[in-house]
Amino acid sequence: MAECTCDCARFGQKISPLNFSAYDPNEGGFVEVSSEKILSGGKWLILVFYPADFTFVCPTELADIAAQHEALKKSGAEIISVSTDNKFVHLAWRNAEKLLENVRFLMGSDPTGAISRYFGIYDEAGGTSYRGTFIINPDGVLVGSEVNFYNVGRNAQELLRKVRANAYLRKNPVEVCPANWEEGKKTLKPSPQIVGKVYEALK
Repeated sequence: MAECTCDCARFGQKISPLNFSAYDPNEGGFVEVSSEKILSGGKWLILVFYPADFTFVCPTELADIAAQHEALKKSGAEIISVSTDNKFVHLAWRNAEKLLENVRFLMGSDPTGAISRYFGIYDEAGGTSYRGTFIINPDGVLVGSEVNFYNVGRNAQELLRKVRANAYLRKNPVEVCPANWEEGKKTLKPSPQIVGKVYEALK
């Protein structure tokens, strides 16, 4: 992963405003994306970086996200995939690759690598980004991330779980979600009384 030596996104802090071009599969055209506009609408912003269009693992990841897209939207999330390809390549890839036929989320472009660098995932040698997923809450605060190397794809169902958990915790800030937490399952309220007694607290 690229080392952050300047202004970079940091956990628990607001991200800087992001503005970039994207291909919109719903309209078949191009749009300008503003992170501030999305967040001001009360949405969670999920940025899913991948190395490049017309590659191998990448279309499987975007297809996986597409399968969870409606559930993610119901959780209040705006999903945007991002690579260093330009918007015209996104259009061509979306229309050529059958795995992407159900992709309805925006496909963002980061041709200079500036946004990838901001999130610390730009590969200077390859000129592409690693597989980075970033969860930003409606306040603009970075609350979650996952970064994989080129050869390992991610799991959109786990992304959905994380978004739901973060959304729950935003409404219930005195609680925490244990491993494998799903909606409806028990959470924990940290206190001196459950130190060394987490097993009992989960019963």
